[in-house]
Amino acid sequence: MESNVIKIPEAYVKILQESELLGFQQSCDRKTGFLLKGLAASKPGGKFLELGTGTGASASWIIDGMDESCTLTTVDIDSKVQSIAKKYLGHDRRVSFCCQDGAAYIQNLSERFDFIFADTWPGKFELLDKTLDHLNVGGFYVIHDVFPVTRLPETYRIRATKLLKTLQNRPDLDITEMDWSTGLLLAVKTAV
Repeated sequence: MESNVIKIPEAYVKILQESELLGFQQSCDRKTGFLLKGLAASKPGGKFLELGTGTGASASWIIDGMDESCTLTTVDIDSKVQSIAKKYLGHDRRVSFCCQDGAAYIQNLSERFDFIFADTWPGKFELLDKTLDHLNVGGFYVIHDVFPVTRLPETYRIRATKLLKTLQNRPDLDITEMDWSTGLLLAVKTAV
């Protein structure tokens, strides 16, 4: 019997190597990546948004799950870290990079998305309602680092706990909390 081993995107490995050289330690882990890839694969022709490109680790997984008609817009304020993502992922015509403050980007949003991965404060701790207003019904909203683990700063842990309660109380979302990796939350938008 042939085993189904999930392949790691080639770009992910290279991105992690360069991230380490740069001292960037906020890349998504493999478990988060596996989830992002699977969710992206479930949205043929989807429009995806990543808030917080970082060095592109998460984007490499999302791209790996996308079909040829999907698009990904990825936003980060730090051009130095985003340059690594551009180096390894910029050749893909389905991806557009925006080097801008996430809050400013969200404030000017006019389009809607099928999948939003919020991996920075804007879109997660800031402008949550506005971000979710741009998620299509049936769309996925994904965040990680949501459990109050001690490696995260105390202010982050406090905000993450409040964020979980806020999301749990929204009537337009169906929430799944996953107690693995860094603490993941998947929300499916069920109503406008």
